[in-house]
Amino acid sequence: MPEPLTPSGRSLRARIGGYARAAKHDSTAMTAAARANGPGSIEYWEAKVDPTGELAADDRRRRAEAAKHEHYARLAFASAKARRKAAS
Repeated sequence: MPEPLTPSGRSLRARIGGYARAAKHDSTAMTAAARANGPGSIEYWEAKVDPTGELAADDRRRRAEAAKHEHYARLAFASAKARRKAAS
């Protein structure tokens, strides 16, 4: 029976596996589903602002763009606040 791995050993083994997978497959294709369903995609925000699909397409798109801009503005605000706190 092999001896148990340490946390750093597990991390190294996982990194090796990740590199092996990236060497065999197209990395863009491997992450396509995550990118399509994440906050970077407008479809993600359309589902957030109109989960039942009741809005007209142009209104849903406009609201989704606004929600996306709000999200990233909040992140920028929090980041600036954290940087100010770290600098003081």
